[in-house]
Amino acid sequence: MNNVWIKYGLNFILVVLIQGLVVNNIQINEYLNPMVYPIMILMLPFEMNIMAAMIMSLLLGISVDAFSNTFGLHASSALLIGYLRSSVLGYIKPRDGFDNTLLPSIHDMGVSWFLLYASIILLLHHLWFFSFEILRLDLILLILAKAFLSLFFSLALVILFQYIFYKPSRK
Repeated sequence: MNNVWIKYGLNFILVVLIQGLVVNNIQINEYLNPMVYPIMILMLPFEMNIMAAMIMSLLLGISVDAFSNTFGLHASSALLIGYLRSSVLGYIKPRDGFDNTLLPSIHDMGVSWFLLYASIILLLHHLWFFSFEILRLDLILLILAKAFLSLFFSLALVILFQYIFYKPSRK
């Protein structure tokens, strides 16, 4: 059990550093704002309760905010998906339920399941983030453009991270 928490802690630090030092500096244009840190929330175990997920999400968001000077945007977005994660998992769970020995990853759950799961969570995250970043409803088309274009870039990075840093769980 301790080994799992050490692994999550090291992944947490690594993802925050990659987001803060590398990904935040990728500036292709004003519509593409990649975010890779939500992978930490996506990869939480299936059986994790909602309060623990929200606490971890808040800590993750605050850590990314510290690198980004975004004053709570990442924290509120991470907290939102930490809260909604269990509901999304409830909607897309397999008929037999989840095997708690597996992780919500490409390797364990399959590519199509993971793409659906990650796309929903990232879309919710990005819509919330850009709505509060722009904070003007008359610019809804700009919010949607930034959210959807950043979604595709972020999803590509999350999938890349899946193949680089995560291995299939042992059954």
